[in-house]
Amino acid sequence: MAQWRAAVFILVSVIAMATAFTPGCKIRITAKGLELLKQESLKFVEEELENITIPDLSGKEGRFQYTINNVRITELNLTSSDLRFQPDFGLVFEVHNSSISLNFMRRIFYWFFTDAGSINASAEGVNIHTAVRLSKDSLGRLKISNISCDAAVGKMRAEFSGTLRRVYDLLATFITTGMRFLLNQQICPVLNNAGLVLLNSLLDTVPVRTKVDKYVGIDYSLLSDPVVTSENLDMDFRGMFFELQNENDTLVNYAVEPVIREYDRMVYLSLSEYFFDSGMLSYFKAGVLNIRISHDKMPKDLEMLLRTSYFGTIMLLNPSIAEAPMSLELEVTTAPRCVIKPSGTSVSVTAVVSILLLPPGQEPAQLSSMTMECKMSAKVSMKGKKLALHMDLRRFKIFSNQSALESLALIPLQTPLKTLLQLAVMPIINDWTKKGVQIPLPEGMDFTEEVVENHMCVSSSRLCSLLSPPPPPGFITIGANLHFSKGLREVIERNRAEPKSLTN
Repeated sequence: MAQWRAAVFILVSVIAMATAFTPGCKIRITAKGLELLKQESLKFVEEELENITIPDLSGKEGRFQYTINNVRITELNLTSSDLRFQPDFGLVFEVHNSSISLNFMRRIFYWFFTDAGSINASAEGVNIHTAVRLSKDSLGRLKISNISCDAAVGKMRAEFSGTLRRVYDLLATFITTGMRFLLNQQICPVLNNAGLVLLNSLLDTVPVRTKVDKYVGIDYSLLSDPVVTSENLDMDFRGMFFELQNENDTLVNYAVEPVIREYDRMVYLSLSEYFFDSGMLSYFKAGVLNIRISHDKMPKDLEMLLRTSYFGTIMLLNPSIAEAPMSLELEVTTAPRCVIKPSGTSVSVTAVVSILLLPPGQEPAQLSSMTMECKMSAKVSMKGKKLALHMDLRRFKIFSNQSALESLALIPLQTPLKTLLQLAVMPIINDWTKKGVQIPLPEGMDFTEEVVENHMCVSSSRLCSLLSPPPPPGFITIGANLHFSKGLREVIERNRAEPKSLTN
């Protein structure tokens, strides 16, 4: 009774933890990654501030009347800027003690005298504080949900030219005070629009629920708001593949939650066994894991061996079909399973191998059916934003479900069939898996200098202790640096110009 209660407790605990949507994929952005983002962010902010539109200014002082128009920002000098994590909130972008150079046209009226020309001005002691809140929206997409902005211009200077320069100096205080007020009023609206509209359009390029190919898709929806500390930003994604014909099917995640402990690189991606298992299950359900090897792709010596081995069977079935083309069919019977250990990643596959004769104009004649069990090693790699696999056949075994004696008769076929898999089947699988799947990063941002590491389940994890022993589940962590293959502006403008994809 005590053992039964313990088993029920473990089962209920595992189910409860699984239904809490354990992430299959996690991404961490570190302070080093934020430093790279700072460089692109500063460039983006400069481009936005250069496009500030300042309304015309007019006024009267004594007998002087003035009009200021065509205000243009000619130079930005954001000497001191900072982008940092704001714990439990998001990001903070600050500019300190910077300057903005402007040029505008003047028109002065004094009695019946009129004068026009240009004025060069500079705003000094410019300070900007912008806090960006990051959260997930209703679709599970990362979004900038709120921006708080505070901007101040310390002082403003104006330089007049012309014969009446000293007279205009009397008006400098009034003109610069008005210009300073207008500039103060324009900075934050521009940055708010840049974040809530432009940068959110950049985040729209991150795949959330999208097609991988014509068979399956992948769900990268965020499970919760990002977790932000002073050192990093962590995001938990569902990381689940699904069959396109049954998009609402969900695989319960019983795998251990991937853990990221490193900070040395700009970005870390961590994937649990669930991530890979859901992919293989989806392809299994889609029926694409079944392979037919026709006689023209079968090695002649293997075909000769099979015809010799099953000569008696052929004679019993129908001697007239002895010269008919031969084929092998591999039908995967259960979804392959992935096991991640520090020593490597493996995939276990069980399939039924059928040997057939295909006489023209007649029904296929089955000569034999056997069970195949194989284990493949899987090497995970990253290129840009594509996660790919390369598989190698390691272990191979065939046996009969009918009798031990028939299994002994299959021993001579063991090595030739393994060779056939290596030469004819594995290249097909690797051509398929090397296409890869995109990870949840914005367009224009890629991984470089990747390092892949395998980890066992963290012993302090409650789920780990419930699932072990053996084998304790594992996960893969990919540490990398970031590279901008496209600028933020280029990606934003392109994304705003193109219609939104229904698959993203």
